[in-house]
Parts: sequence; structure tokens; C-alpha cells
Amino acid sequence: MPKKLFLIYLLFSFSYCAAQYSFKGQIAEQQFGKTVYLSIIEDYRKFDKISMEQILKKTTTDSLGYFNFSGDNLMDQNRIYRIHVDECFDLGTNSDHFFGSCEYSKSILFIAKNTDTIMFPTSFDNETLCEISSTNSSSSMFLDIDVLKEQMAYEFNEFRSNASKKLNSKKWFSSLQNYGANLNEPLAELYIYSFLSDRKNDTYSYYLDDINNTDYYTSLGNRLRSKYPEINLTTLYNNEIAIDQQIADRKDPSAKLWQWVLPFLLVISIGFNIFLILKSKKDKTKLQISPLTKLTEQEQNIVSQILTSKTNKEIANDMFISVSTVKTHINNVYKKLGVSTRDEIKQRFQ
Repeated sequence: MPKKLFLIYLLFSFSYCAAQYSFKGQIAEQQFGKTVYLSIIEDYRKFDKISMEQILKKTTTDSLGYFNFSGDNLMDQNRIYRIHVDECFDLGTNSDHFFGSCEYSKSILFIAKNTDTIMFPTSFDNETLCEISSTNSSSSMFLDIDVLKEQMAYEFNEFRSNASKKLNSKKWFSSLQNYGANLNEPLAELYIYSFLSDRKNDTYSYYLDDINNTDYYTSLGNRLRSKYPEINLTTLYNNEIAIDQQIADRKDPSAKLWQWVLPFLLVISIGFNIFLILKSKKDKTKLQISPLTKLTEQEQNIVSQILTSKTNKEIANDMFISVSTVKTHINNVYKKLGVSTRDEIKQRFQ
């Protein structure tokens, strides 16, 4: 019985330990008492900013400069975290911290989950927070992407003509997007996206051209919704893409042209239709009224009598004139209206 209880205890202890994360590292040798912070990043526009609102934990280095974060309160899925060491004395009043950056801060971004064990050793030249050794293959992806970004920056700065910039933009957008998609980690793709779409970077103008010419951005949104449907980063990305697509549409010269051309064509169309309606009414009026204005009052009376199908004799009796006078008026009406029979008069005015 005691042996069985001991085995149960060992199993429980192992499960408990396996569910814990451990993030360890060294700031520098003999850097005792340095404050180190662990933060979660929920806004990819703050990748390069130190925000006190994001901090989850803090600890201090031991006499050899080592720090350790451990526990079981992180997310079970991958999230983006930052570890940074800050040598500023007053974090609450320092203006650099208020604006989200400080030259005295040293930080590293990484991907992790609640069960990961990660080491942040110093480099061979004693550089701090620049290497990662992890049980999670996604943890060091940002460092690998940074290497590609440095290669990209070198090519951009090698020759800064517009032609070179356009050519390099096309090459590196495609290269970085393909690289990110092959990592099978949308959070790493967000890191690439935040760089390429940053308004402060030279890549921003090409990004606005690219966003409506490829389905990459829609596909990335779908990958984020599929793998991380509940996190703020996914919502932020999809909202931003929708806005940027509208900005890109307004920036497109052909779109701008149509914004002016379509209203102009609409006004022309309305004006032409009004012209046709008025012309039709005018022509109709001419057919009905203009011929009568050519006639004398007596001749107009004759036309009215003809429209009631009266004979010459009946017309003469009603108008108290002779039949020969009626015939004379009718001949004058024929000439003025360009007709030769009574039926033509009836067709014209009935």
C-alpha cells in the first residue's frame, strides 16, 4: 500500500512539474539584483515598445546574474512574450517609458506556452538576451526572422534608387511571406506582417499596393482565426486589414479616376435624359400646336368642323358662310398644313 501511494505521488508530481513553464537566463556575470520582467504581447504594434501594462511578472538576478521565471499560469497555447531587463531607476516617471521605449532596456521577444522550458544564455561575447534554447520549436522564430530582416535592410540600403526599392520590395515581400507561411505558426507571420506594414518603414507604400493584389493577407487572417480564434491579436489583424484595403483602394489611381468619372457620367446621363424628355414634349407640342398657329381664326374653325366629320354644307350653315367660301378655306388649310385630304387632317389632330 505505501508503495502504491508513493507511485501515485510520483505520478502526480511529474504531471504537476510537466505543466509548469520555466524561463531561465543570464543577464551578465556578477549582475546581482537587476530587475527582469516577463510580459505578454497582445498588440503587434507594440512589439518594439516596453509597456508596463503588459507585464505579468518580475524577478531579480542572483549573484551570478541569473534569473528565473516559473509557474503554471500561462496559456496552454502559444502566445507572444517578452523578457526585458531595465536599468532605469524610476519606471513610473521616466518619459522614455511613457512613450514606450528606453535606451537602457534590453529585451527579447519569443513564442511560448505554459509547458515550455526555455533558456536565454549570454552569447560568446557576453551579449544579453540574444539567444534562445527551447523545448518549443516556435520560440526562436522571431530571431530567425530578424536575420532575414537584416539581409533585407542591407539590400535596400545598398542602392537607394526608386527602381532598386521597387525591385527589392517585390522580392522581399514574397520571400518573407513565403518563409512565414512555411513556419506553420501564424504568430510568427504576424511578426513579419507588423514589420512590412509599419507606416514608419519604407515598405509601407509597397504594402498598400500589395494588399489588394494577393490573397496572402486574407489567408493569414484565416490561419489566425483557425488557430487562435479568441485572442486579441487575431481581432486586431482582421480589423486592420479591412481598413488598409479601403485605404489602398483610395490610393489606387484608377480608383481615384473612377471616383470622379462615375459621378460625371451620372450627371451627363441624367442631363441627357432630361433633354430627351423635354425634346419629346416640344416635338409633340409642335405637332399639335404649331400647324394651327399657321392658320387664321376662320381656318382653325374650319379644321374643328372637319374633325367632327361635317360636310361643307353643314360647315357653311354653322358658320353662316357660303359653301364656296368653305371650299376656299379648306384649300388654304390643305396648303398650310401640307395635306390633301380631310382624313390627313384628322390623323394629324386626333
